[in-house]
Amino acid sequence: MRKRIGHTEIEVNDEGYLIDFSQWTKEIGECIADENGICLTDRHWEVINYIHEKFQKDEPLSIRGIKKSGVINIKEFYQLFPGGPLKKATMIAGIPKPKSCI
Repeated sequence: MRKRIGHTEIEVNDEGYLIDFSQWTKEIGECIADENGICLTDRHWEVINYIHEKFQKDEPLSIRGIKKSGVINIKEFYQLFPGGPLKKATMIAGIPKPKSCI
């Protein structure tokens, strides 16, 4: 389905995840975050950049992997992305929902 973000139209699946990562921009990430009640800080971007690195290496993402990354501790991860941190962080980052997310 199509969704308008700012002046850009993107393709998302029925859960709101971007279908084509090449459509992702920082502006789109900021708009998705805003829709989820999240105001992105430098700390959020550190996590999003880490997620992008893992995605580009085709490495699976999980809460356990985030915990072991050294980028962020789990408590802070939940604070930055409340209500399903891995789901929200990956949606904002423009990548598919991880298989580890229910």
